[in-house]
Amino acid sequence: MSTAPDAAASVDHVATPLTDARSQLAEAISLLGLSDGLHQMLATPRRELSVAVPLRMDSGESRLYLGYRVQHNFSRGPAKGGLRYAPNVNIDEVRALAMWMTWKCALLDVPYGGAKGGIAIDPREHSMAELERVTRRYTSEILPIIGPERDIPAPDIGTDEQTMAWIMDTYSVNSGYTVPGIVTGKPIALGGSLGRASATSRGVTHIALAALRHVGLDPARSTAAVQGFGKVGADAARFLSEAGVRVTAISDQYGAVSNDGGLDIGALSDHVRATGSVIGFAGAEPLDGADLLTHDVDLLVPAAVEGVLHDGNATEVRASVIVEGANGPTTPAADRILRERGILVVPDILANAGGVIVSYFEWVQANQAYWWRADEVESRLEERMLSAWKHVLGYADARGLSLRTAATALAVERVAEAHRLRGLYP
Repeated sequence: MSTAPDAAASVDHVATPLTDARSQLAEAISLLGLSDGLHQMLATPRRELSVAVPLRMDSGESRLYLGYRVQHNFSRGPAKGGLRYAPNVNIDEVRALAMWMTWKCALLDVPYGGAKGGIAIDPREHSMAELERVTRRYTSEILPIIGPERDIPAPDIGTDEQTMAWIMDTYSVNSGYTVPGIVTGKPIALGGSLGRASATSRGVTHIALAALRHVGLDPARSTAAVQGFGKVGADAARFLSEAGVRVTAISDQYGAVSNDGGLDIGALSDHVRATGSVIGFAGAEPLDGADLLTHDVDLLVPAAVEGVLHDGNATEVRASVIVEGANGPTTPAADRILRERGILVVPDILANAGGVIVSYFEWVQANQAYWWRADEVESRLEERMLSAWKHVLGYADARGLSLRTAATALAVERVAEAHRLRGLYP
């Protein structure tokens, strides 16, 4: 029996992203027959840093925020992971996200380990000047543990290419020369990769279309609902619509809208840019945000935050296929319910891996000082995503596993093999 901490959570009402992540790891460890000692190492981050981030406001007053950077694993390469600005960021959430990044990189055979960072701050409450100052101070605090061969941040919730530009400049100024490989997801003018901004959404779309076909549904005759209209959800909705899928419902943090005939994604995007929310869009009817998850569609794409599908609503889900655009949107209890109901769930570490794949491409391009065309990036992304899909599907079918269990087991197996080959120092 494993002795790893919090290896499983029995019920959803005490579950957190970290207990979910450790529960998934425990299942993979048991399936693979790996030792308790290795289980403990994989359940525990290799390095984590908590920092105080003081901010001088535009008004002249000072505020203090807490920031984190967790490096879960280095066995297959430097750590890699996003930086999140959100008021509810905490160390356990960052630990979970870093662990999921380790499995994601291993599953897609990207030579990175997993990391994640965050500041418990609401970026909507701050000016650009204040966000620049808090980003530069945070970067200064974590400078000792990041670098293009150590740990490479990228955008996440509440951050964007401008945030990455500030991190790159702060790191470069302290190094005495420009270091484009310190971050990915930066502006094209500073060495960013073509296709990076929409890479996660493109990857989600490639997997969603493959999953629909796998269950016998024609994408051109299928319907979809997308929860979240941010970095991932907005472009995923657009790409699905362009592929012929009728997107009938979309939500954001303020509410949801629906149109059984299909939403005009371009017009909805214009509306969100003008108003800040999907609410009030003239081309749709209002819908309660929670009801989007149980909307009558073929495909559901949860592309917002963790834990939105749980034991309280999983029995009401009507989609045939769920493709996880967000990290950790489905709790272990919901996973069991959905599988019993015959609903195909494509896990986050496969479905939303497009971002880290093109981040890897960006890092490679920065190291070579040679940039690829957009069509080269997109064709290589599609090849990586569909190859991983076929591998996970084959592994699951051969062993009678869910796609999540198969994907996690494949990833854990690769990381465990790297541990075995490198040995234990000293």
